[in-house]
Amino acid sequence: MEYCDAAQAVCDVLPHRPPFLFVSRIVSVEAGVCAVCEFDVPYDLPLFQGHFPEEPILPGVIILEMMAQSGAVALLSQEDMKGRIAYLAGIESARFRKPVRPGDVIRANVALGPVRRRIGRGDGIAYVKDQEVARAKIVFAVGDAPPTR
Repeated sequence: MEYCDAAQAVCDVLPHRPPFLFVSRIVSVEAGVCAVCEFDVPYDLPLFQGHFPEEPILPGVIILEMMAQSGAVALLSQEDMKGRIAYLAGIESARFRKPVRPGDVIRANVALGPVRRRIGRGDGIAYVKDQEVARAKIVFAVGDAPPTR
């Protein structure tokens, strides 16, 4: 998939929806292997009212979630995974290098390892412009497609 700037393209792959959707665009994806996604950090994100009012920064857990959602794009783009759900099952390691602020665009590069018994891992690096802001080793579990309502 080439660069897409349509929210619908993201929603076609991910089961997440606002206010917990942290992927604005899919830049590239190699199904089952890797994905590059971006998130436009909005100025009016409600959590900035408390984190921190005088110096708003995006919480590290949201950066990790954005990387996990980017990895889910690579996983769920595979034909045999369409419609399934990827659960964040763990963080083996994480490092935060620079703060992410309102107005920044985070780009996450996530590479997947093999999935065994519905458990997989991904290595993610997040950037703002060309500066690394975080990196993590993510563990995920693959669930069945959620029931339709």
